[in-house]
Amino acid sequence: MRRNARACAFALSLFAMGAAHADGGRMMPSSIPPAYTAECAACHTGYAPGLLPARSWARIMSGLDQHYGSDASLDPATVKALSGWLQANAGTYKRVAEEPPQDRITRSAWFERKHRKVDDPAVWKLASVKSAANCAACHTGADKGRFDDDNLQFPAGLPLRFRLAFMD
Repeated sequence: MRRNARACAFALSLFAMGAAHADGGRMMPSSIPPAYTAECAACHTGYAPGLLPARSWARIMSGLDQHYGSDASLDPATVKALSGWLQANAGTYKRVAEEPPQDRITRSAWFERKHRKVDDPAVWKLASVKSAANCAACHTGADKGRFDDDNLQFPAGLPLRFRLAFMD
């Protein structure tokens, strides 16, 4: 009986470690390079590196001169430092391991699945939202990599039917 209890406890601890890793992969690492905050998070949400796989981050960092329609070029030393940090903290768990189209977080399978209730493109264009890439419009903990549904704030102008959809 004790052996079964220990085996169950061991299995549960392994499960908990796996769940923690899967959730923790999206969290912002505790050590954030100042250049990431100054350069990347100055223009958009400072995305947690775990939201994309390493190859996506490598392509993004190698094409900063054409960064989604903007020139976000940085000096080589900063690119090297940020690339190393992004690679070291990139997503490796199942939900993030596949590279999304155009290396866009908002085009990843997990993002689309989590936002399936937002089925009206006009929502993403609300003045209070601007685009699907503006995570902080709804997720109060986005800057820390926290995207749980418990801490959603509904942006101004969001139609009632969307508010109700998130309450069920």
